[in-house]
Amino acid sequence: MTRSPVSVDAPGADVWEGLVTTALLGTDRRTPPGTAPGPDAPAALLDAAAVETVRRRAGLRPARAAERPQPAPEDPRPALPPAAARRLAMLLADRPGPSGGGRRGSAPDLTELLPQWLAVANARGFAPPPQVLPALLDAARGRTDLRPAALEFAGPRALWLARLNPDWRFALRATPGGGAALPRLEDEERIQRLWQEGLFAERVALLSALRSREPAAARDLLATTWATERAEDRLMFLDSLRAGLGPDDEPFLEQSLADRSRNVRATAAELLSALPGSALAARMAVRAGACVAIDHLRTAQPGGECLEGGESGADGSTPTIAVEAPHECDPGMERDGVVAKAPAGRGERSWWLGQLVEAAPLATWSRRLGGRTPREIVALPVADEWQGELHAAWCRAAVRQRDAEWSRALLGEPSAPDAGGPGAVSLAERAKLLGTLGAAERAEWVAGFISAHGLSEAFQLLGVCGVPWAAPLGRAVVDALNIARDAGSYPWSFSGVMGLAERCLDPSEASRLDALLAVPDEPENASPGAGGYWAEAFQRLVTTLRLRAAMTEELGAA
Repeated sequence: MTRSPVSVDAPGADVWEGLVTTALLGTDRRTPPGTAPGPDAPAALLDAAAVETVRRRAGLRPARAAERPQPAPEDPRPALPPAAARRLAMLLADRPGPSGGGRRGSAPDLTELLPQWLAVANARGFAPPPQVLPALLDAARGRTDLRPAALEFAGPRALWLARLNPDWRFALRATPGGGAALPRLEDEERIQRLWQEGLFAERVALLSALRSREPAAARDLLATTWATERAEDRLMFLDSLRAGLGPDDEPFLEQSLADRSRNVRATAAELLSALPGSALAARMAVRAGACVAIDHLRTAQPGGECLEGGESGADGSTPTIAVEAPHECDPGMERDGVVAKAPAGRGERSWWLGQLVEAAPLATWSRRLGGRTPREIVALPVADEWQGELHAAWCRAAVRQRDAEWSRALLGEPSAPDAGGPGAVSLAERAKLLGTLGAAERAEWVAGFISAHGLSEAFQLLGVCGVPWAAPLGRAVVDALNIARDAGSYPWSFSGVMGLAERCLDPSEASRLDALLAVPDEPENASPGAGGYWAEAFQRLVTTLRLRAAMTEELGAA
């Protein structure tokens, strides 16, 4: 059965809705008012819609005038030099192009240069041109890694804009006091009101700002509402105590060990274990010390074999570390942050041992193991295949306690045959250990590692080195890339390192790379066309370095 078309006879208050319904149903089933079905119906529908649109617009009543926004605040910082302002506009306008097969081309990626440009501009205290603020906020909206530097550079006018555009509200959340100016430290009434009545993001910003200026005041403020906060909020607030963590925080953290939330208890225990003088650290030292000791009845021969009944000394044998992991996780251990249930695939006793050793002050081990230095302790053999577990726990303790001496011992020499070092269990562990060292020492160690082991395992290690890379590290990276080129492999096997080099290599190294821009003669076993691709990759690197040098020059002297 075929339905006959329905005609709309006369316009009314809901004419627009009728036209929309007609468009949805189709003019073969429904026609506009005064129009017969047929081939002219679609055109009649469009004409009727056009007329109704004009009528609707002409019939709009003027809206009530809204209150004008307050003028944008002044930015007291000096304006950018004209050349730097033009460069910023170029960086913000650039969009990354498509790439395929790992090939990156020879043109620099301007979007990757924006973070460096912002870092230099912030260091030199410039203010942005007002007209670039929308593009700057859009860039920060799309890249969370860019937000801190972008919002610092954008300044107070960006917050003014963010209050007018919902798309930029992230700036209010990401900037301490962004929603409203933080009260002065002396204004206790406003601080209390914001803490009691503010949104969660505002309270986090307030607590973080107070913690950076007056740690005790932030902790006391948190204590006033601690018992009534939600568990997830308590966890976030407690995490803010990492900044400026000190002995005065111990009583509050000790109370938090009895918190209802397991995550809060674990975080409190972690913070306390980062305070080597805390009561929790002392309790963990006793527990861990009971598990690890020198076994005077067993020594290791120079070849590494453990023998019973030996003594260290004249025959070249070495004392052995004996490990007796806990047999249970008692309530006291759980209260101090030890998680009783082991992850899948882990033995319970080794899981408990690792947590105890990780939380014990590292100074414990010199006293416990015969007054030996960290390097001597790490060099001792460990009985019964406990070495991996024990050394991994020492790695985590060195990172948590920021102990450079233990980190050096666990890292070992960068040129050691075993790229994993004597104690580190993974590249990630090594990178964390390096983070406890000074920038110059870090760069020197990684340079030695690359010289000995090449670039295949160095990417994570390079990521923790200061920017720009120190000269020895830069030379080691360039030499390793040159060796890889001569080996005949494709450059995109090293695209990650190349990308880091573009951002981190000192621009002064560009002149050293000129010799690598020519297409080399390819050995017989080389990948087809690899030489040309390497020349293209080095051209991109050189161009990027020179562009970075120009950007720094445009921003003027420090």
